[in-house]
Amino acid sequence: MVEGTDTERIGFCGMGTMGAAMAANLVRTGFRTSVWNRTAGRADVPVSLGAVEAASPAELARTSDIVVICVSDTPDVEGVLFGADGVADGLAAGALVIDCSTISPAASRMFATRLAERGIAFVDAPVSGGSEGALHATLTIMVGGAEADVERARPVLAAMGRSVTRMGPVGAGQATKAVNQVIICGAYLGVAEGIVLAIKSGLDPEQVVEALSGGAARSWVLENRAGRMITDDYPPGFRIALHLKDLGIALGLAREVGASLPVAGLAAQIEAGLVAQGHGDDDNSALARAVRTWSGL
Repeated sequence: MVEGTDTERIGFCGMGTMGAAMAANLVRTGFRTSVWNRTAGRADVPVSLGAVEAASPAELARTSDIVVICVSDTPDVEGVLFGADGVADGLAAGALVIDCSTISPAASRMFATRLAERGIAFVDAPVSGGSEGALHATLTIMVGGAEADVERARPVLAAMGRSVTRMGPVGAGQATKAVNQVIICGAYLGVAEGIVLAIKSGLDPEQVVEALSGGAARSWVLENRAGRMITDDYPPGFRIALHLKDLGIALGLAREVGASLPVAGLAAQIEAGLVAQGHGDDDNSALARAVRTWSGL
């Protein structure tokens, strides 16, 4: 981790599974941090470490030079920024907003334009690495924004992640995250199918995972989520409903640029079925639930 700074005051909006852990790492690193969440009682860990809890996004913004946002979807980001008692009402000109949510590139550009009218800078910085990465500050962070704004954001992002890469102007971080979600949906489906094939073939699936983890099939999903697929148990991690939302963003971007994404389209259909069956809060590895069912397991 980097060392914090006494000059930049950080506000953090969104104390979900990811956000609370990310905010806690900011406090541990030494940043003076304020936190806010729409639902009370979710900020216990960062507050226990020394963060100050604000009553509204505007109140948080009034005592912050940089505000980090990590919420679920585009309407949530817009509400936190521009709703009643929103961040934009409290920030002074010269402040910076870092949005770590996953939303569409077009929405990021729109929010950046609206904030720029108030003299406030904006970078989109979606993250990858799941709840484990948020907890251990090992997230991969893809950033879009002006070079000077990204450099200002870098110490804050480095306190929460292992890899921080500027991808281009505002929106480029979100476009890169869309690529990430397309790639990992194929990995989840591939591992799910492999585990089911191993079980149906009478193999020890745990031994199969061990054997394959040193070869070309090695992946984060195989190493970290195959166990859940074997036991058919999917405790909360990265919710399948959120990944479905992310695939919607990716498929929308694909339509804009003329790209064909057949695997992502299939994954989205499977995930939509699982959400409809009440499994939206399961970890994304629950894609295996569908493959197991179709295979008679």
